[in-house]
Amino acid sequence: MKHTGDTPVNIDIEKGTTIEQIYRMYQDEIPYTILAGRLNNRIVGLTHTIEEPCVLTLLDMRSQAANLAYQHGLTMMYLYCIEHVIGRAGVEIQNSLNKGIYTEIKTKRPITADQVFLIEKAMHELSEADKPFVKSYMNRKDTLEFLKNADLEEKRKIVESHPDADRFKLYTLDGFGNFFYDIMPPSTGYIKIFELKKYRRGVLLRFPYMDDPGRLPVYVDEKKMYSAFSEAKRWQRLLDIQYVNDLNEKIASGGIREVILLSEALHEKRIVEIAGAITTQRKRIILIAGPSSSGKTTFARRLCIQLKVNGQNPLYLGTDDYFVNRDETPLDEDNEPNYEGLDALDIDLFEHDMNALLEGKEVDLPTFDFIRGIKIFGRRRTKLTEGQPIVIEGIHALNNALTQHIADKWKYKIYISPLTQLNIDNHNRIPTTDLRMLRRIVRDNKYRGHSASETILEWPKVRRGEDRNIFPYNAEADEFFNSVHIYELGVLRKYAEPLLRAVGPEEIGYGEAQRLLKLLEFFDVVQDDYLIVNNSILREFIGGSIYVE
Repeated sequence: MKHTGDTPVNIDIEKGTTIEQIYRMYQDEIPYTILAGRLNNRIVGLTHTIEEPCVLTLLDMRSQAANLAYQHGLTMMYLYCIEHVIGRAGVEIQNSLNKGIYTEIKTKRPITADQVFLIEKAMHELSEADKPFVKSYMNRKDTLEFLKNADLEEKRKIVESHPDADRFKLYTLDGFGNFFYDIMPPSTGYIKIFELKKYRRGVLLRFPYMDDPGRLPVYVDEKKMYSAFSEAKRWQRLLDIQYVNDLNEKIASGGIREVILLSEALHEKRIVEIAGAITTQRKRIILIAGPSSSGKTTFARRLCIQLKVNGQNPLYLGTDDYFVNRDETPLDEDNEPNYEGLDALDIDLFEHDMNALLEGKEVDLPTFDFIRGIKIFGRRRTKLTEGQPIVIEGIHALNNALTQHIADKWKYKIYISPLTQLNIDNHNRIPTTDLRMLRRIVRDNKYRGHSASETILEWPKVRRGEDRNIFPYNAEADEFFNSVHIYELGVLRKYAEPLLRAVGPEEIGYGEAQRLLKLLEFFDVVQDDYLIVNNSILREFIGGSIYVE
């Protein structure tokens, strides 16, 4: 047995001991609250009992499984306290925003700050009371009756759309029941660090980040991201899709053809608008950044096309060609080469070259040789014409330290990410990090020969790099581009499912693979994806892109 990051230890326990009881034995030695376990590579809740010899890892919020368990428990407490403070109301758990989750409470009058204060107070009291989350199972008939009486319409639709299922998991908190599709903590006492914040028309539900489970993150008002989310809601209304079941109905009826065409047209419309702003404002340095599997390459190439339509002739560059030589690469905390840190780039050379190009000088642009680990010169001597823009893609593109000696008047910054994702229902959201990981699993297998297990094991390190190098700088962006296609998990299921099923129970990534498989089960498969055009962002991952070889 071990807890996250520790050396394994052998212990003897009685048969029938729960994981929670084992955690209590070592609680004083563990820095953060444990919320889940990895038992022989399966992810289980703390109420799970040990019945035979096993390998157990205790998981705190630094793992995705435990972090999601915390979110589920916090969400159920939130719903419980809303009903007890203001009565039954429609509540939507929507998307990540401002270092938290944005939610909306549907009442006749807008929710007030005083009401939010009372709900939060009730939640803290509930945490102190340490009430259990009780798991039980219901048959199909009783489940449908329960959902009807509880006015949980979206969940009822999901049950009705799975006619072969006859056993459904229900969580109950002090008589208040609801359906969540993943593990929960044992009780409300595990949910201690959180706050509610009135924001615009809704409420922010804030809790610790994975990289710092002991405290709330610093609050940031992400106004541009809120606008991007508002735009995404308009897109959903236009496509007539709000939850997973709506998409499945489109697939079953043949309406998915129009959904794909409209979704692609919406992307194109936004790219045209961004190209128009760049042209009108006469920007010369267009900087594009976003987390892994956002579709940066395809977006940048499509933006270049639209700039050419506007009479521009952009030069496309990637910051990877400005890596320092490999023997100069800085080391990370594990004493391994850190290729994702800003210090891995030759910033002085980058800024020198960009300023020289802006001044109309000829520049010998480097090409990085990844086999030998050195920059090669003499292959790309380049000189810009008057007013010619440069489109630059890289993870540090929004970090001012990369371009601090380039005049701000020339710069235009774009943050790209699948900012929203179609949620299962009004209480069960799908984190965009799950969508990005599924994109990466499919892409890494197709283009790099990686197994799903390899990608899953690498993902936590990718996330840590994003938290350090990308997310802190998204507020610097002039534009946010939401690269999601509302239908894409129906497409990705076909490609990702066999890769995830290939992850065996003897592999560490098995539990995460099983969680993603359960998520994909909510989506019907889009069998015929020939309608997806060859310059689509989705093609960057499933293949057939004219921009990615």
